[in-house]
Amino acid sequence: MHKTTALRAAAAATAALLTATACSTQRGQDAPDTAAGGACKGQHTTGITDDTIELGGIYPLSGPASAYGTISKGVAAYFEYVNDKGGIDGRKVRFIVRDDGYQPPKAVEEARRLVEQEKVFAVFQTLGTPSTAAVWDYLDKQKVPQPFVATGASVWGTDDKHPWTIGWQPNYVAEARVYAKYLTDAKPKARVAVLYQNDDFGKDLLGGFEKAVAGSGVKVVAKESYEVTDPSVSAQMASLSRSKADVLLDVTTPKFGSQALAADARNTKWNPLHIVNNVASSAAVLKPVGFEHVQGVVSATYFKDPADPHWADDPAMKTYLKAMHEYAPDTDPANQFNAYGWAVAASLHRALDSMKCPTREGLRDAVRNLKDVKVGLLLPGVTLSTGHGDAFPIETMQLMRFKGERWQLFGKPVDTRKEFGPLTN
Repeated sequence: MHKTTALRAAAAATAALLTATACSTQRGQDAPDTAAGGACKGQHTTGITDDTIELGGIYPLSGPASAYGTISKGVAAYFEYVNDKGGIDGRKVRFIVRDDGYQPPKAVEEARRLVEQEKVFAVFQTLGTPSTAAVWDYLDKQKVPQPFVATGASVWGTDDKHPWTIGWQPNYVAEARVYAKYLTDAKPKARVAVLYQNDDFGKDLLGGFEKAVAGSGVKVVAKESYEVTDPSVSAQMASLSRSKADVLLDVTTPKFGSQALAADARNTKWNPLHIVNNVASSAAVLKPVGFEHVQGVVSATYFKDPADPHWADDPAMKTYLKAMHEYAPDTDPANQFNAYGWAVAASLHRALDSMKCPTREGLRDAVRNLKDVKVGLLLPGVTLSTGHGDAFPIETMQLMRFKGERWQLFGKPVDTRKEFGPLTN
């Protein structure tokens, strides 16, 4: 899948902003760029020493997507836990978090600060498709790894011009394929209405779904988009209800996910099967609506739900819950976004362990050469795998249905690589 117009626009805006601010940001004088010797001669070691690793993350701690900000607390808790255990190969991790408010120009400013002032080893986790698109050209030119970005846009795995950037979570096309398979199996004549965010995130998942159901009896009969700056999606939901579709595919970020679920609950004359995409499936999104109003909602996941008692005796879950209470006592460990942060940090740990050289180039190559790597909080059957021609670490998901006060898994994990073939450019 080719990069969209919006991605190209983001890159152009980034170039303009970088030019405008080139003289306003000075490189740190006390932390010069460094290079390796020996077998790794010439490779960049900025941000990593025998004792430390400097990592930076950019999250929307404020703004319309601030619900995602708590991911950084899950990440930070993991690194604090690991540091107290001796670090990663003896190196203590310093994790520096920056707030971009879900604004691409701000993400560019923060990326520059992390690279040029903080001299980080890698920009680990930029959250959101727009922000990630805004900084990846810059990080590529600076030869700074941008591993496991917090966005499922398919372009992070299909683009071959940005080797320093890679995703982590299942891409939005893979997720769409899981919903498509579910409907073609369970509701082969489904009429689907779609609410989607009008950006690369929303269009990626919608496009993947439409392509996956093409030729089947499942039909998209209505579509409504919204802007991330919109106050609500009430009008869009009212329009979609008039389609009389029997399935609502809800492709939203948390704020709008809550609004869509609430609007669906209020409209007693329309009762579609409500499928909410993974990024808006946290209990924190559903709870304000009232759990009694979201019974039967369907989504998909790939990591263990800390609120699910099924995992109460799971060793990895026990470790996570204990560490969150110790290192992030002001957060809710049952919040899936915190568990996401922990799991992605653990994944980076595995990649750092597998580096052939402790360099930026070593990390760049390590994340693209993962072989069925297991991570404690990932669901059974879900591992990290990348290789030549496949830059998607996770492409397996399992469906879940909301019942009572939590999600319950059903069916079997769906490996979209096997079901639909590889996703290519």
